[in-house]
Amino acid sequence: MPAIVLVGAQWGDEGKGKATDLLGGRVDYVVRYQGGNNAGHTVVIGEEKYALHLLPSGILSPGTVPVIANGVVIDPVVLMRELSGLDERGIDTSQLRISANAHLIASYHIEIDKVSERFLGKAKIGTTGRGIGPAYMDKVGRIGLRVQDLFDPGILRDKIEAALDTRNQLLVKVFNRRAQDADRVTEELLAFAEPLRPYVTDTTLMLNQALDRGEVVLLEGSQGTLLDIDHGTYPFVTSSNPTAGGACAGSGIGPTRISRSIGILKAYTTRVGAGPFPTELFDADGETLRTVGGEVGVTTGRDRRCGWFDALIARYASRVNGLTDFFLTKLDVLSVFDEIPVCVGYEVDGQRFEELPVSQTDFHHATPIYEVLPGWGTDITGARELADLPPNARAYVRFLEDISGCRISAIGVGQDRTATITINDLIG
Repeated sequence: MPAIVLVGAQWGDEGKGKATDLLGGRVDYVVRYQGGNNAGHTVVIGEEKYALHLLPSGILSPGTVPVIANGVVIDPVVLMRELSGLDERGIDTSQLRISANAHLIASYHIEIDKVSERFLGKAKIGTTGRGIGPAYMDKVGRIGLRVQDLFDPGILRDKIEAALDTRNQLLVKVFNRRAQDADRVTEELLAFAEPLRPYVTDTTLMLNQALDRGEVVLLEGSQGTLLDIDHGTYPFVTSSNPTAGGACAGSGIGPTRISRSIGILKAYTTRVGAGPFPTELFDADGETLRTVGGEVGVTTGRDRRCGWFDALIARYASRVNGLTDFFLTKLDVLSVFDEIPVCVGYEVDGQRFEELPVSQTDFHHATPIYEVLPGWGTDITGARELADLPPNARAYVRFLEDISGCRISAIGVGQDRTATITINDLIG
């Protein structure tokens, strides 16, 4: 059985956790392949709500092996806290596997992230301040720390000292902060060596062997397509590749082994942090979306910016991810509206755009062109079949499918893991 990739098709926060959890009981491995604890998934099981930041959502599905692959940057403090929290709630975390090649976030990465964002002032990116960007910078600059370094104290100390040769110059001379001590940072990180040792393995080998055996591997990205470092709204992006192509580099699974690429698409649009957002609402409708949709960041606690559905973004995500299916989430949130606008194009200086503009300047100044659809005005959280939806809700789904360039195979109609309408099997 080939691998399946699950990606966010907007700016993140589309409900990937719900989708992963829905599939979790039918897959053998759930793999987080990029990002760090700058993103989160909320999964609701019955009366229980779980907020996951580093751990793959599949950790909540018995029999599924959750994997943190090589493309992830790991804050060990956050990881151990998250594991302890699940253990206290009776969730078995012993099956977790962590790539020895995943990079580590040290205290100096977090410090640099916070002070550099403040230093930017009005030009700030909107980073979460959790050290993800600086950790990826060190990875690309070949002065990063890897999980395997925890098990060789001498190597770890040498690498930290080498990194701090430049990082302390930045902290002291540019940001007027205190220099970090290599011995202290080494001691902090070595404290996690033995607690993490049982989880660490060659995840690339493990996953490819699983595929050879015919097992199902689900690759789960964090953030979303428009936050991709290469394909997102640069520079207001994350420091890794959440798009489907990033799944290969971030897990060590070759592209010929991936058979399905599923995009998670919210029935409206949200984003967290700075950057252009053509359909953003600043009125009562935007506040209604935020309130009814519970649009607060799982990791940051920040209110999400809210706007109407943007078909240009959906088409773009379908294209760059090679999507085979969309999973449409939070359709139930729109039940309170009498009319629902959908962005079908942009106007920029008198020119109409049917696809995302190449120029970031044009995108920043884009005015949405809307087509207004009628609402349905009734609760749909109990729907479990497409026929259970009101006619106008079904018409809205069909409209989004037609204009987005990819079939909608599942629809989320509520928070609970059972509140889903499956149209096409996402695995079979």
